Amino acid sequence: MARVSSAHATRRTMLAGGLCACCLPRAGFSASSFRMQEVAPGIFLRRGLDADATPDNADAIANIGFIVGKKAVLVTDSGGSLPDGQWLKTEIRRVTKLPIGYVVLSHVHPDHIFGACAFLNEAPEFIGHHKLPDALHIRGAFYRKKLSDEIGAADVGPLVTPTRVIGPEGGTLDLGGRRITLRAHGTAHTTCDLSFLDHQTRTLFPADLLFVRRVPALDGSLSGWLKELGTLETPDAVALVPGHGPPLVTPEAIAPLRRYLETLRDETRLAIRNGRSLDQAIDTVAAGERGNWTLFDSYNARNVTEAYKELEWE
Repeated sequence: MARVSSAHATRRTMLAGGLCACCLPRAGFSASSFRMQEVAPGIFLRRGLDADATPDNADAIANIGFIVGKKAVLVTDSGGSLPDGQWLKTEIRRVTKLPIGYVVLSHVHPDHIFGACAFLNEAPEFIGHHKLPDALHIRGAFYRKKLSDEIGAADVGPLVTPTRVIGPEGGTLDLGGRRITLRAHGTAHTTCDLSFLDHQTRTLFPADLLFVRRVPALDGSLSGWLKELGTLETPDAVALVPGHGPPLVTPEAIAPLRRYLETLRDETRLAIRNGRSLDQAIDTVAAGERGNWTLFDSYNARNVTEAYKELEWE
């Protein structure tokens, strides 16, 4: 049985934790807006919307899906709300009646994990980074209250925490003739990013360690994220599933994200050396990247703020 969180956290605590607008889900859902694609043998994905959460999209903004083995199904990420998770479960049952054995909780942000409660009656293993329980303890109550305020508590369900955590040593799953290896990353996009590799198709699932075309959201460590990007460039993987953007990309898609993060780092450092205030830095840092990313104006200022706080004392 999965554990559910009842921890309370104040809004001040949440803001200090660096929450971003993409993490605050809203209600409402139109299933006709989405479709599932089989992007590789036995891998089915739904592209999330390139948008902020709204009442009409039920926080269905992340790429989610499932992998089918001979004995079990793995949910790659469960979606941003109970309706999103229910939609995903319906799509799974269109394809297979195999048991849903595993649900991956890739990191703390609600657009990736708030659909997990839709799978509680399947009694899967809920798998997350070893630091995810602490992150949910700090942030979970605020996230859940926000969702309840938007769509009503009855449509939120319990906040699911991992029943199995993956430590620095990694982990392995067997879906039945299909091996999955999991990796717990150092602090990067968040403090609790988990990725995994499907060896059958050599498809890597980095979740929000990889944003494609949608501007990334920094909520962990800029230096750490640049370091962890290198772990995604492995000969074991010929395709990647980003957390946001096209559902399946080649490893070359890492380069634009690295360029943005390096620009954010280098221009923030320059602003600090030149004695520019945070407000001044927000107006200029990474401005040349504006045309390369959707939602740039919604998120770049926050990214500059996080980078400035991290780099001003290095």
